Amino acid sequence: MPTYSIAVIPGDGIGKEVVPEAIRVVEAAARKFSFEVRWRHFDWSCETYRKTGRMMPADGLQQLEKFDAILLGAVGHPDVPDHISLWGLLIPIRRAFRQYVNLRPVRLLKGVTSPLRDFPPGEIDFCVVREHNEGEYSDVGGRLYQGTDEEMALQQTVFTRQGVTRILRYAFELASTRKGHVTSATKSNGIIFTMPFWDECFRQVASEYPKVRTDQYHIDILTAHFVRHPDWFDVVVGSNLFGDILSDLGPAVVGSIGIAPSGNLNPGRAFPSMFEPVHGSAPDIAGKGIANPIGQIWSAAMMLQHLGQPAAAKAIEDAFAAVLESRKVLTPDLGGTATTSALGSEILNALSQ
Repeated sequence: MPTYSIAVIPGDGIGKEVVPEAIRVVEAAARKFSFEVRWRHFDWSCETYRKTGRMMPADGLQQLEKFDAILLGAVGHPDVPDHISLWGLLIPIRRAFRQYVNLRPVRLLKGVTSPLRDFPPGEIDFCVVREHNEGEYSDVGGRLYQGTDEEMALQQTVFTRQGVTRILRYAFELASTRKGHVTSATKSNGIIFTMPFWDECFRQVASEYPKVRTDQYHIDILTAHFVRHPDWFDVVVGSNLFGDILSDLGPAVVGSIGIAPSGNLNPGRAFPSMFEPVHGSAPDIAGKGIANPIGQIWSAAMMLQHLGQPAAAKAIEDAFAAVLESRKVLTPDLGGTATTSALGSEILNALSQ
């Protein structure tokens, strides 16, 4: 029987509420499809930072490296600046483990009402592929003359040919298994060095995939097209910043960011990949037991797909899709009154059928 070792970091806020539901669903899928999952919990969070001055221990990466995958809840607390929580936990994991692909599926499911008119379920179905290790989110830069009228801040963007071409190649490979269409997010009319370089790499990689249709849009008009024509897209690939923006906008157009999953992938599997919902720690509803667990559960399904359990992953996706379609048990973000655990239990019931 295959056995997988999973590191669990519930994190902050609603992460501690939705992660247990995902674990329950994965364990049910494991029993149904004859594999075993061994969990180890790590209490690394903003609360850890407030107690110790660190988001995770100095040897945290060494502790995580031995696992098959990482399941993350959410990170963030109003009392801890976001750049501290992000650079203290998530970014070190993503970069040390070369998780250079951030994959975020966007799908309009039956039973979920899109804020957009005239798009039936299934007509919106695309993925955002975000470069995750370089680009605009570098730590190259600094501040000078702090606290004076002459203060300046400098932030460097770093694009490498290796980094750009590997994320583009991943996007083309993914599109080859889907609808055969890749859209590139760019801004080469205003950013005169890095974005033309991105465009050149895009054309080069596109030439290797003659059967894949391509187009490219500047990021400003692309956000408009996400709202007006979301049915145009299959695989959308962008830099770290552009991908970040688009991968939040995408779930919004299909009804709820609460159901949106993501995977931080090391495609070569030299290191563990990490799976987390798109939503944050949501301190406004944390502790109320009303958070939607589907984003976390879908992220766990992506984890099983990555680990080589596609049947289990599909069964989980089918289960929460059936629950959404029935509209009998929904959390408040989807117009219902159910608790987090009640929705998790309903998904478990659907999975068992």
